[in-house]
Amino acid sequence: MTQTRPPGADPRRIVVVSGLSGGGKASILHALEDVGYDAVDNLPLGLVEDLAACADRDIALGVDARTRGFDADVVLDTLANLRRNPALLPELIYAWADEATLLRRYTETRRRHPLAPRGRVTEGIEIEQELTAPLRESANLIIDTSELPLASLRHLIEQRFGPSGDKLDARMMVSLISFAYGKGLPKEADLVFDARFLRNPHYDPMLRPRTGLDPEVGAYIREDQGFEAYLSRITDLVDLVLPRFVHEGKKYATIAIGCTGGRHRSVYMVECLAAHMASRLTAMHAGGESGLDWRQTVTHRELRPGEARPGELTVQGQTEGAPHKEALTGGALSGALRAPETTGNDVRSDGDGQKTTSIQAQEA
Repeated sequence: MTQTRPPGADPRRIVVVSGLSGGGKASILHALEDVGYDAVDNLPLGLVEDLAACADRDIALGVDARTRGFDADVVLDTLANLRRNPALLPELIYAWADEATLLRRYTETRRRHPLAPRGRVTEGIEIEQELTAPLRESANLIIDTSELPLASLRHLIEQRFGPSGDKLDARMMVSLISFAYGKGLPKEADLVFDARFLRNPHYDPMLRPRTGLDPEVGAYIREDQGFEAYLSRITDLVDLVLPRFVHEGKKYATIAIGCTGGRHRSVYMVECLAAHMASRLTAMHAGGESGLDWRQTVTHRELRPGEARPGELTVQGQTEGAPHKEALTGGALSGALRAPETTGNDVRSDGDGQKTTSIQAQEA
């Protein structure tokens, strides 16, 4: 059953949300519902294509191991069939969290794992990981919610799937993230660079309370004899791989730069890289080049809300009740992203290594 759309009409988005039980699927569905999607959880797989064909709004579909007739290959076949319809724009999100986080969430909610109702939760997690592995490998966006604040998860969904985004804009989304190594690598990162060997403003009492967004901090870092050579090699590598990512058809790519505290060197280097990439895009457009375009966002994970520039993502580094990379694990944005993008919540850390996103996006 194929539904035709009026000429010039935007394709309808069909977002299939899957992943591990307790990984944040329900929270993602709620976020999609909040931005205008019709959300349906655990619809029998045999009805997915019919619903997608007859619906007149964007749809979010929750599919996991509890879904009647669940089979990862069937899910992928269904998505392949939907992609043959030019009136539809289907995508797959895979939500997960590390085992320790999943165990804690099940302990807090006192729920049984659907695949181990009488056994240990760890057994259910292992079974589900195996069952859903093909979906993770094929997902357009992988979101690790282990340490992703719920507000950040919602903002990520809003930014990538909300009405503010152009659904016809098929350009790859590149997320640039600064982070603190002590708080863990962004799990959605495709490329990771280490800035810890550079001159550290943390040891200058005048610069310590500032961030890499401060011109004086940037000038201090640039005085390092190895800075220019290192930045040049990073930009050369990015210039090489981004066009290949675009040609490969990646929807999301995440580039992360880390330092000890995530407030000075990594922030400044991300800003430099973002400026380089923006200028390259401008040059390509001016030269009439096409087919190598992308969109980009900047996230300084360890900075507190008031320290970011307007429009940047900030994630509070605090725990909020019992509650996602963003990063994101893009592609994720993983994803995380992925990419991590949020409203005014970007995670920024303190000193030489303070905790970042410690609010969990909990499965409802």
